[in-house]
Amino acid sequence: MVGNGDLERGTATKSRNQSYPQSYYASGGTFDVGYSDSQWTSWLVPMIVVANVAMFVVIMFVNNCPKHHDGFQGECVAKFLGRLSFQPLRENPLFGPSSSTLEKLGALEWDKVVHQNQAWRLITCIWLHAGVIHLLANMLSLVFIGIRLEQQFGFVRVGLIYMLSGIGGSILSALFIQRSISVGASGALFGLLGAMLSELLTNWTIYSNKAAALFTLVIIIAINLAVGILPHVDNFAHIGGFLSGFLLGFLLLIRPQFGWLERQHLPADARLKSKYTVHQYVFWVVAAILLIVGFTVGLVMLFKGENANKHCSWCHYLSCVPTSRWSCNN
Repeated sequence: MVGNGDLERGTATKSRNQSYPQSYYASGGTFDVGYSDSQWTSWLVPMIVVANVAMFVVIMFVNNCPKHHDGFQGECVAKFLGRLSFQPLRENPLFGPSSSTLEKLGALEWDKVVHQNQAWRLITCIWLHAGVIHLLANMLSLVFIGIRLEQQFGFVRVGLIYMLSGIGGSILSALFIQRSISVGASGALFGLLGAMLSELLTNWTIYSNKAAALFTLVIIIAINLAVGILPHVDNFAHIGGFLSGFLLGFLLLIRPQFGWLERQHLPADARLKSKYTVHQYVFWVVAAILLIVGFTVGLVMLFKGENANKHCSWCHYLSCVPTSRWSCNN
């Protein structure tokens, strides 16, 4: 998620009646499972991609570098694009607009959310991107992760996870980062990753190659979170989105235990007694409680103007670790 030129949040369909392949997709890895289900046609994720691209065009149109740029940082990039040309690379190396344009169009800014009653920025910032590179990275990730999830679970559940995770990332970001603006869909994308992990855990009994799937998914998540300790990367949005999606996965992506859908073909005395296992019910209840408490506490702290860094002296290291090559003070 990038804002103020500094912060970054990351980084053939079938009809519903077709039997979906016995595989589990995790951001580049496919794992065999012993479970069959129907597939939905993915249309929401492509629409989100189109909406983000269209929004970026609007951002650049409003930005109008040739008219508003003062020339102090250099010349506009790709002048042949006219008013869609980019800010000088010294100002925005991601080939995008100025921070003032992002702020005008709804970037996440703590002061405006808390003191100017602009809570809508918690949502609008998810649909803004700081540059072409930022946009491409997020949209490619969304396609690889989101389409398969939507095919498996439908647009309603995936849409809820995407939006609520994005808001969760915005809340945590605003609590810890209060001197910069922030934009991007990375919190929502990390929410989808978190949901994939909790879906694997809550539906553990229906998967084969469990260890391989879990190990690969954890490594992918760990690498993406590790990128967040670099300077100018808003890892709090990543963490907030991931935790929100992780809890939402237990609530929304629960599957019947193996064999339930085929129970009508079994002898009467061999049919399963319960659609879900005990651990699935436990996960569901605990996740619901934690999600409600987390969002409630986060929103109350945010609108009271709390600075979460005062309650956690070491948490700033989760977003930036200073080294001899860079400082985290900016």
